[in-house]
Amino acid sequence: MRRLVDISLAALIPTLILVHLVCAPYTKVEESFNIQATHDILNYGIWDIVFPKKTGVWLLLKDHYDHFTFTGPVPRTFVGALTLAGASWPFTKLFGDTVNQQVIVRAVLGLWNASCLLYFRNSVAKAFGRGTANWFVLLQASGFHLIYYASRTLPNFFAFGLVTIAFSRLLPRAKSSFTGPTSDPQTFLAIITATGIVFRSELALLLIPNTALLLLLRRLTLASVLVSGFVGAIIGLSLTVPIDSLFWQRFPLWPELSAFSYNIIHSQSSQWGTSPWHFYFTSALPRLLFNPIIYIFCIPLSILQPVLRRPVKDLILPNLFFVTLYSFQPHKEWRFIVYVIPPFLTAAALGANWIWTRRGKNAAYGILSLTLVASVFTSFLASTFMLAVSRLNYPGADALYRLHTIVPTQGVQYQTKHNTAVVNVHMDTLACMTGVTRFLQLPPPPIPDVSALEKNATSGLFWIYDKTEDEEKLLDPLFWERYDWVLAERPERVIGRWEIVETVEGYGGFRALRPGDKDWEEERANRSILDAWTLLKQGQWKGFLDAVEMYGRVVTRGWWIGIRMEPRIRILKREKDVIGMRMGGDW
Repeated sequence: MRRLVDISLAALIPTLILVHLVCAPYTKVEESFNIQATHDILNYGIWDIVFPKKTGVWLLLKDHYDHFTFTGPVPRTFVGALTLAGASWPFTKLFGDTVNQQVIVRAVLGLWNASCLLYFRNSVAKAFGRGTANWFVLLQASGFHLIYYASRTLPNFFAFGLVTIAFSRLLPRAKSSFTGPTSDPQTFLAIITATGIVFRSELALLLIPNTALLLLLRRLTLASVLVSGFVGAIIGLSLTVPIDSLFWQRFPLWPELSAFSYNIIHSQSSQWGTSPWHFYFTSALPRLLFNPIIYIFCIPLSILQPVLRRPVKDLILPNLFFVTLYSFQPHKEWRFIVYVIPPFLTAAALGANWIWTRRGKNAAYGILSLTLVASVFTSFLASTFMLAVSRLNYPGADALYRLHTIVPTQGVQYQTKHNTAVVNVHMDTLACMTGVTRFLQLPPPPIPDVSALEKNATSGLFWIYDKTEDEEKLLDPLFWERYDWVLAERPERVIGRWEIVETVEGYGGFRALRPGDKDWEEERANRSILDAWTLLKQGQWKGFLDAVEMYGRVVTRGWWIGIRMEPRIRILKREKDVIGMRMGGDW
């Protein structure tokens, strides 16, 4: 029975990651490099890159790969995208006809991060017992950010799983070894070093306090630190330099060194905004830990208990120092410190388990235990609500999906001699930043060569997508002549005569509702209590939130905090009786 409970609880982490993925399958601009690179590797392959033909690697990459068109301020590593594409490839062949490749790719990444968290959970069980391990799972699964982002192709979440495995190597060997030696600190150093070299250079800051503590406690010698760091550096450089030099056609190239120089030495990261020095402590960490009981009660209680103090200090202090070091960097984002969450939740789980195992001793522990259970349940509800709200943040993807539904009903537009209707679509910056990826385009992006298109076209709709951002081109009336449809945030900037076919809304914030603001009593009379659940199952997130709002206002007599939706993307169609029938390949 105990084993069944442990397995059921552990299954929450991968299950919830997949639920969040299915409910919010789209991506944002921060994820774009890796999601586009993974698409290009899956769909165009690497054989001709590794073994080039006469046309050359550079021309092949330029014609096919997104990163040659949208290079970004600094090169990013292809190691994660290449690994993810390789791991996803068998599943795209098995399920690619029924499941969008983007969902498959993200599921593979999400399950990898879930498996790393479960590996860490098992290490916690060996070190501190199954009770602490189960509380770790509950505190982790009832949170939002890590579960929601575990399947997202941010560089931090390519690094996250490896860092979590590395942290598991610092946990004590056995349940009774609260003050005993750590399992394998040399492996910890090697993994963090390699991961930092390949994915995120900020992990060097994570190494500093953890290595200093291990040296201070005499769990490592200076010689072993040098050897472990050297091994990790060799592994990391052996991966990133040849792979990224090939894909970027620059040799030698170490992308994270370029990123470090750009962001730290030249302080260019400040262009994306700055935050006060205390941001990580007053905003990011509380949001990542999610449940206030964790940092208000559980962690302090763990520190106050003498038998728990030593392992908790080892878990908390070096990682707090890492957060402090990172606070000196002006540009701050919560994902830069996400690696410390498993150690922090382990410290909180020790405190939670201390309370839970004493729930029958007296009334105080009983009340505290009920409070813990209630806080976890409340966190699950809050996380579900945040998932529903977050799903509304992808109007670009929603607009492209609607466009693919609308166009087949509009009749044939551009015609080729192969009886193929060619649909030219321009997508503006906001659309591309809020969900549009190559995985969502139909069919996969064509080579930008008219003769190749004409040769390979087949009957049906042939889509050509454009993401031009050049302001000079966008001000040229001739530029817009080639497009039949446009996804635009600001239709007044689209030159020519266009009809707004549909407006796609997106999340615009919260609003305070009062009694009498709208006739919700009449709306309530036309709905059953099952409406919210039905809408949720159908994936109608706005309808689900509206139903929750309605029933909430019944309870509160009209008072509520509601979701405000705003027009975000307009689907524009060129105003013509006949949209340019051009035969015989005259494009």
